[in-house]
Amino acid sequence: MATDALPSPAPSSSWRDALNGVLFVGLLAAAVVQLAGAPLVRDLGFSPLVVGIVCGMLYGNFLRGTMPAGWGAGVHFTARRLLRIAVAFYGLNISIQQIAAVGVPGLVVSTAVVAGTLVLGTVVGMRLLGLDRDTAMLTAAGSAICGAAAVLAFEPTLRAQPHKSAVAVATVVLFGTLSMFLYPVFYRMGWLHFDTQALGIYIGGTVHEVAQVVGAASNIDPATTEVATIVKMTRVALLVPVLLILGLWLRSRAGEQAGEGGRKLPIPWFAVGFLALAIVNSLDLLGPATVATIRKLDIFALTMAMTALGIETRFAQIRQAGPRVMALGLLLFAWLILGGYALVKLAA
Repeated sequence: MATDALPSPAPSSSWRDALNGVLFVGLLAAAVVQLAGAPLVRDLGFSPLVVGIVCGMLYGNFLRGTMPAGWGAGVHFTARRLLRIAVAFYGLNISIQQIAAVGVPGLVVSTAVVAGTLVLGTVVGMRLLGLDRDTAMLTAAGSAICGAAAVLAFEPTLRAQPHKSAVAVATVVLFGTLSMFLYPVFYRMGWLHFDTQALGIYIGGTVHEVAQVVGAASNIDPATTEVATIVKMTRVALLVPVLLILGLWLRSRAGEQAGEGGRKLPIPWFAVGFLALAIVNSLDLLGPATVATIRKLDIFALTMAMTALGIETRFAQIRQAGPRVMALGLLLFAWLILGGYALVKLAA
């Protein structure tokens, strides 16, 4: 005897729900962009990416019941697939000419800061503070390369859970904001014995977010701001080789644990796209107006990804990390200030 069964949702209905989820995140991101453009928020150096994850977390923890459950697929798509596409297009923010403009000292300092911060953060985070691998590496990546954007780029490669990325972004916001305010104070107190070129290398090589670099350097002078921004974009360019090396390391670790060495290399294709678009930007193939438009759209896409990431994050998951993540962020903050100073003195 046949039994009555509830009909499964039609595929078109599932797609409609997922699309509604994406559109919903887009509306939230549009509000976030407006909020990030407010003078008070902008002057504090909070980029739309940072504001997006905060607003997303507030919605996800206090108002999530107002969103239909079926829309969750669209939120997840935005936090994962759209994220990869947006990271690839972030390559249009740099060029080979910019990297060449800072010369060997800028490149040496950027490389040493990125490598030293990643190694120090991973080793100390895992072995001394007892953090899991993903949390330690995401926190180190945010401090080493380009703040929230680096955390976003590392997340799919590590296949990390959303709350671990949220914790890493929190450390970037806290200590990057402190850097933005402290560096000009250090300069005016006479503690930074650098000329304009070296000072720009120091700020661009050690401050977390791009917006925070601009905020710190613009409180000194325009010449320092120009050098600092270029050095910072050199650090951003190092995202590609770092992700490729990370992929090789993860492959080796997985092979050891499985007792085999012939596993497929997990190439982060979005990182390859990042490099390809950086080359396109270097060759000026698209024209300034087109590049400027794509950059604005890309920041909006990254803001959508951060907002979706926030929606998927729960405060209870963040509390589980405890003060150890902040301790790691503080240690890396001290390393960037003191270690970065020594590196610039040696190289510049």
